[in-house]
Amino acid sequence: MSSSKAAGSTAPETGDELNVPRGRIVIASLVGTTIEFYDFYIYATAAISVFPLLFFPAGDSGAALLSSLATFGLAFVARPIGSIVFGHFGDRIGRKATLVGSLLTMGIATFLIGLLPTYAQIGLFAPAMLAILRFCQGLGLGGEWSGAALLATETAKKGKRAWAAMWPQLGAPFGFILANGFFLLMTLWMGYTGSAANDLGHPFVVWGWRIPFLVSAIIVLIGLYVRLKLEETPVFARAVAQGKKVKTPIVEVFRTAWKPLLLGTFIMLATYSLFYLMTTWILSYAIGSVENGFLGIAYQDFLVVQLISILFFAAFIPVAGWLADKYGRRRTLMVVTVGIIIFGLCFNLFLAPGNMGVGDDANMGLMVAFLIIGMALMGLTFGPMSAILPELFETNVRYTGSAFAYNISSIFGAALAPFIAAWLAKDFGVGWVGVYLAAMAVLTLVSLYLSKETKNMSMDTLQDEAHEDTPAR
Repeated sequence: MSSSKAAGSTAPETGDELNVPRGRIVIASLVGTTIEFYDFYIYATAAISVFPLLFFPAGDSGAALLSSLATFGLAFVARPIGSIVFGHFGDRIGRKATLVGSLLTMGIATFLIGLLPTYAQIGLFAPAMLAILRFCQGLGLGGEWSGAALLATETAKKGKRAWAAMWPQLGAPFGFILANGFFLLMTLWMGYTGSAANDLGHPFVVWGWRIPFLVSAIIVLIGLYVRLKLEETPVFARAVAQGKKVKTPIVEVFRTAWKPLLLGTFIMLATYSLFYLMTTWILSYAIGSVENGFLGIAYQDFLVVQLISILFFAAFIPVAGWLADKYGRRRTLMVVTVGIIIFGLCFNLFLAPGNMGVGDDANMGLMVAFLIIGMALMGLTFGPMSAILPELFETNVRYTGSAFAYNISSIFGAALAPFIAAWLAKDFGVGWVGVYLAAMAVLTLVSLYLSKETKNMSMDTLQDEAHEDTPAR
């Protein structure tokens, strides 16, 4: 932990002095992250379905897909930079203003992607501009999640932080449902099944894919309206009143909180790896052509079952919040992480073409079971993250520290996961994708073992307020 703990503080855990109704805080943290993740996921969906056709040179479809996935991963490189930039202002001037800035950054970049000319129109400038805007999306999300998590945790009632912190986590499945649901409706309306992928004149490929990006401007305005009505969190306000602000939060994090930073990074690793394998990679593997070793499932059919599985992701987030408050973050996450390891070692049983079948003969019941198990585990591992990561850091570096750990982990667990998985599945078989997931989960399990329980920590002092309830390592 950071070395600047203030011993003996008896400050209230949250601020019953809040003038803003708690329901508004819930809505602000949930709506904001829903919008942010919606923006992020419509890119992920388009990166698989249309971007390889529109923004990269014609030729090898596999190379175009890998290039598109590379631009997808670029945002994860930008996210740690965003965490430093927005974390600096979040720890210096406050959570509210920074949350507004991150939302605008993400929203404007997403809207502009919907206006981009294609490779056929401007050549290599098209993928270059796409990469720049994707980078800007990553900057915005780099500051968004941590701010929303702090808004929830720093206003939570004592003993209920994980439950309060699960609300911004629900933005991930809600945003995914909105994004993929929108794409599904568009493809149904325009009669696009994926079989017309090579027909660049299809209306969905020409202009239909742009609509979800452009519509984001409307929902960003809704998010801004909610967030501008917030007040600063009482925990941050007390830290300012006590003169605890630091000049350069990122320097302070590395100087005094390098251990929680390292632990937080690896604690998130299995969560990121699982999610982006269950969303981005599995989409490319499921709808890819049988001739190239994929399953050849119809695009619309797969989107439907994926949307069903996301409901389980959303349903298990509140379960995880309740478990983390009752039994502790560390204990809950260790059990779930063991489950992820076992799940990873079962990939071949579910997804090998010989077991799953291909094309019209694919066993969609087996695919549904695979996605539901994976997404249920995702809800259980993702739910407590917005509690445990902020609890690792003191108030004056909490925004920067939790954001940096969360987003550095995204490079190893999310940016690389679809690319590595696509390579492993192509050259070694789908079972090795599961082994890769299991290996990431082992690293998370070790980090959890080395960490301490944080559910009883005061957000003001990082001191344990109930020693008898804290399990020994």
